Amino acid sequence: MTSPQMDVGEYLSRIGFEPGSGPRPTLETLRSIHTRHLLSVPLENLTMHSGELIRLDLHLFYDKIVKQRRGGFCYENNGLFSWLLTALGFQVTLLSGQVKSGFTGCYGPPLDHLILMVVVEGRSWLCDVGFGSAGFSSPLSLDTADPQERGHCMHRIREDTGMFYLEWQSDESSNECKDWDVLYKFTFEPRSLEDFTKMCMYHQSSPSSIYFCKSVCTLLKPEGRVTYIGRRLITKTFTTEGVMKHTRDLKDEEIPLVLAEVFGVILPSPLTPKDEEITPPQVKY
Repeated sequence: MTSPQMDVGEYLSRIGFEPGSGPRPTLETLRSIHTRHLLSVPLENLTMHSGELIRLDLHLFYDKIVKQRRGGFCYENNGLFSWLLTALGFQVTLLSGQVKSGFTGCYGPPLDHLILMVVVEGRSWLCDVGFGSAGFSSPLSLDTADPQERGHCMHRIREDTGMFYLEWQSDESSNECKDWDVLYKFTFEPRSLEDFTKMCMYHQSSPSSIYFCKSVCTLLKPEGRVTYIGRRLITKTFTTEGVMKHTRDLKDEEIPLVLAEVFGVILPSPLTPKDEEITPPQVKY
């Protein structure tokens, strides 16, 4: 039953989705709201770098993302997105992913990342609105190992002895024969939001977590992607010739204005910019 404090129509308005007579649980609807969420709600961890604690509570997610027009990291974005999909009549299963760090080359612990499996018209789809720059703009089919093009990126899902690997070809690679790089691995074991409580704290306290080591905010744009990290603003623009990348150094006093103007994010407390090296985890997963 939908909580009176959480309204589907308000969420859809937040992401700019105009359903007309009302959205139905179809593949077309799933694709549309997945993309609209990514174009409207940033992936960001600024709460933990402005003196506050993130707790796994759907009502808090809703207040932050819909009411305050903020973003969140994977547990918040995908957690709230799963509520929306369920309210719209979709069959949703929460899954655990383990991200392979681009900085350390190591996988995160189990329950490192929250992702969603959605079944529509007898077919299974991977949804993820909480991953960032290497993510996919619309759901990926879980029923094929073939490459799947989403926007300017190519992804595929490879299975090996019961473990599934999401891989991509980097949008910045200039090679004609691009390598496939693993983004994260996962299984189909159903999870609940509460299962991720310990890892939610880990990401707010561990030097092996990118979220603890770096203040981040990133948003998909129709023409590319814009990312704030530490004291830098990185803009990617997709062209017919490839990806054009521009990096701008920021002064501390510029950051709140950039967050507001570029991402629509206004923080209730002062931000402490952070961009430290990530410590590889002692335990290999």
